Amino acid sequence: MNLFIRQEQKENINVVYLSGEIDAYTAPKLRETLIPLAEQPGKNITVDLTDVQYIDSTGLGIFIGVLKATHAHEGTLALTGMSERIQRLFSITGLDEVISIKRAEEESK
Repeated sequence: MNLFIRQEQKENINVVYLSGEIDAYTAPKLRETLIPLAEQPGKNITVDLTDVQYIDSTGLGIFIGVLKATHAHEGTLALTGMSERIQRLFSITGLDEVISIKRAEEESK
């Protein structure tokens, strides 16, 4: 399966909408999009995972790398729109403790 990526600027936040699957095949495309954003000083990035059906360990590694890059450049990373299945993956791996994950009710605030 493919990964489709769309970017949008909302106020001071770069919102990246993902659709498809994040795996070893599609991860390089995701990395090429997110790392340059994360390396810009003070960038706030929100990744919307509403239309993502699957993430493997390679995809998780991308998010860890983006988190490190945003912190190094005084920016932020938040994930939103996770299905229960993907939320559980982040919980099992402990990544929900280090990456900001917004629930639907928090997004409207």
